Amino acid sequence: MMRPRSLQAHLALSVGALLTLLWIAAASVTAVILRTEMDEVFDAALQEMAQRLLPLAVVDIVGRDDDGVTQRLAAIRAHDEFFTYIVRDDMGRILLQSHAADPDVFPNWDGSGFRQTATHRLYNEDALQGTVRISVAEPLDHRASVAREIQMGLGLPLMIVVPVALLAIILAVRASLASLRRFRELLESRNARDMSPVPAHDIPSEIRPIAATLNGLLDRLKEAFEAERSFAANAAHELRTPLAGAIAQAQRLSAETSDPRAKLRAVEIESTLKRLTRLSERLIQLARAEGGRLRLDRASDLRPVARIIIEDLARTVPPGRIVLNMPDAPVMSDLDPDAFGILCRNLVENALRHGMDASPVEVTLTREGLLRVANEGPVVPPETLSRLMGRFERGTADAGGSGLGLAIVSAMAERIEAPLTLSSPRPGRTSGFEASIQLPTG
Repeated sequence: MMRPRSLQAHLALSVGALLTLLWIAAASVTAVILRTEMDEVFDAALQEMAQRLLPLAVVDIVGRDDDGVTQRLAAIRAHDEFFTYIVRDDMGRILLQSHAADPDVFPNWDGSGFRQTATHRLYNEDALQGTVRISVAEPLDHRASVAREIQMGLGLPLMIVVPVALLAIILAVRASLASLRRFRELLESRNARDMSPVPAHDIPSEIRPIAATLNGLLDRLKEAFEAERSFAANAAHELRTPLAGAIAQAQRLSAETSDPRAKLRAVEIESTLKRLTRLSERLIQLARAEGGRLRLDRASDLRPVARIIIEDLARTVPPGRIVLNMPDAPVMSDLDPDAFGILCRNLVENALRHGMDASPVEVTLTREGLLRVANEGPVVPPETLSRLMGRFERGTADAGGSGLGLAIVSAMAERIEAPLTLSSPRPGRTSGFEASIQLPTG
């Protein structure tokens, strides 16, 4: 039989089984003690009955006219006679007996005191120098029946007490483990970005070392992740100045040289350095998305930020390439405006890079805080769509970009607990791509 894996079930079964065994042991010991005491009481009753009846029998026998005649006392009313007796003389003749007495049950006289046969317990007493002798008998079955009733009386409550006790134990254990369940629920509610310690002040002292060890592990993981993010952000930030200098040198070389091959090489170097600059910016944004504070204590209107981002991007593309739709009423949110700007820029740049040049990129911000960025283009297969939010993932092998845009958006969406949805084809269309995110509002 397999032991229960649940601590609650294990404790309930263990305590319940122990309680049952203790009850059985206590009932058995009590039954033995009661049987001993009961034998003493019945023996005392036998002796008392013999000593009370013998004087009365002597008076009755001495006052008779006929010597040696057996007299059987009739019952006044029907009843169960557990004690029977006979009175005999020194020659063994029965002088008096109870109405239900069976002479065959009584053995020959062998002196005063207690005797026991296979079926009865007896007490003998005599008077008038042994000429009048009384024997009182009690069936052993009577004592056994009383003993069984006592045992049943002790055992039957076990059938009620044990289930009730088990239920009470389960409820008590469940109540005792409530703090442990709360600790588990708090731990389960954490996402991969939340490495803060789990409150463990109210859990049982036996489990507290495990909670302390777990919180210590979370602290070490948090430090490791923060060190990784800090390194990526600092490295990307430190690359900005030398990259800008290198770009300037490549541009100067391109302007000063008259050799076409050298000019082409300088242009290629400049293009590569610019891609590296954009990658470093994406790494800084990713570090911000994973480690920075994204929500503020106050709400602000997101429309001005969206307008600035779209106007900035519109300068780099043909007129009409980006279409912005926003409500007239403010879209209030506690999302950090800088974080919203990063999120919006990455979604629009991703749509510009991968969408068809002849079709506009539609950017929609609703009053409820739903941001949708849609573009026309070939349908993205479901297997590709599912991995686009990973780092350095591109729709196709020859696609441009760093492969971090949607990863940054996904990291921010997870941090602010806002659902990000990628759809291809666009809803209501047979082609295209749409990214939508429900921003926190209020």
